[in-house]
Amino acid sequence: MTPVPVVLAGARGHGRWHVANIRRLERAGLVRLAGICELTPLTEEEAQGALPEQSADFGALLDSTGARIAVICTPIPTHTDLALTAARRGVHLLLEKPPAPSYAEFRRMADGVAEAGVACQIGFQSLGSHAVPAIRQLVAQGAIGEVVGIGAAGAWVRDEAYFRRAPWAGKRRLNGADVIDGALTNPLAHAVATALALGGTARAEDVTGIETELSHANDIEADDTSCVRIGTERGHRVTVAATLCAERAGEPYVLVHGSSGRVTFWYKQDRVLLQRGGHGPEEFQHGRTDLLENLVDHLATGAPLLVTPDETGAFMRVVEAIRRAPDPEPLPAAAWRRVPGEMRRVVPGIDALVAAAADTLSLYSELGAPWAPRTEHPRHEVSTR
Repeated sequence: MTPVPVVLAGARGHGRWHVANIRRLERAGLVRLAGICELTPLTEEEAQGALPEQSADFGALLDSTGARIAVICTPIPTHTDLALTAARRGVHLLLEKPPAPSYAEFRRMADGVAEAGVACQIGFQSLGSHAVPAIRQLVAQGAIGEVVGIGAAGAWVRDEAYFRRAPWAGKRRLNGADVIDGALTNPLAHAVATALALGGTARAEDVTGIETELSHANDIEADDTSCVRIGTERGHRVTVAATLCAERAGEPYVLVHGSSGRVTFWYKQDRVLLQRGGHGPEEFQHGRTDLLENLVDHLATGAPLLVTPDETGAFMRVVEAIRRAPDPEPLPAAAWRRVPGEMRRVVPGIDALVAAAADTLSLYSELGAPWAPRTEHPRHEVSTR
């Protein structure tokens, strides 16, 4: 197979991971790094090899390189316009998550991509894990009885510099445009998307209601300590609790609650634990399909895409609910402390609270967190009892 020419938009920050991944697939003969779109050109060291063509003009770079695939890893508010720039040229897409900062922008992107007839993969790498279909199969076989709910927990550590890494970091809006760079919508977005996917509720129409509790300990606009509960057409609830102010960094996980057991999925590790009545605990380690590799395979053989825009519609409903919610409340000074020598803020007790939310499908306010915002949820939201 002739290597597929790829252009990467956004090669610094998280884009460095994409540079390394493209180079890996280049060595395997699957792709060729044809161009890099950045405001400031990369050095050979940053490009991890010989420099391809570089330009700050994304459309012109796609034209001059003859790219077949564009990988977009740029600030969130730029995703839709860049995706449509590629789609109008017939260039297929790997679009980094979150795909857009609002549901309207998501629909503009998804509809434009569909009209152009190009393939689009959304960069939720956790959904490339082979554990996802394996867990779905366990559930379908009745290994844990009926699904009664799904919880997810993400307790991460981020220092104050993290929120200064880019002008849009930690912002809800910037220069009048939506950003929505909160814990649930960006760094721990995988927890939300994976929990929805495991429950078979990944599409927009699968969501019946959303409750949010958003707050922040850091001096930012967006949330860094938050939880969301999603009602679904299938009748079960999905609760995701997240913080970037953990006492200790933990591996994020999704917990599928059944009537006679449960499945825990540590999605960054592709590790699964099955616990059920009458059996000892069973642990499984799974592989993972890279999403860019899957996109190349799709173009070459017609293999199904793993993460299409439609399969992230429910996640985008959550993004929209967070966007439309009242601005996150700053936690009172008594609710957080600075860690000496680490320049980061910690919310004491948050690690246990995040785990309890995933375990009981409860919101922070229902677990007795004295600082949790108590907002009156619209009547159409699913019952909290």
